[in-house]
Amino acid sequence: MAERAKVSVGLDAELVVEVMVLSGIGSPQDAVEAVVRDYVARGHRTEARTGLVDQGLREADARPQEPQG
Repeated sequence: MAERAKVSVGLDAELVVEVMVLSGIGSPQDAVEAVVRDYVARGHRTEARTGLVDQGLREADARPQEPQG
């Protein structure tokens, strides 16, 4: 499998520890990645059941956002 691009994100430490405890995964990186993969898979299953796939929204969400604030 080809190497995928990596993204670094700052997360609240307590949130990451809770994810690790709930998932039973000892590595913060692996635990958060597992949660994100599960979330994406759940979204794909929902799209498959409902037949609702809004590719336009998905493409708009993929574009870099302007800084807000």
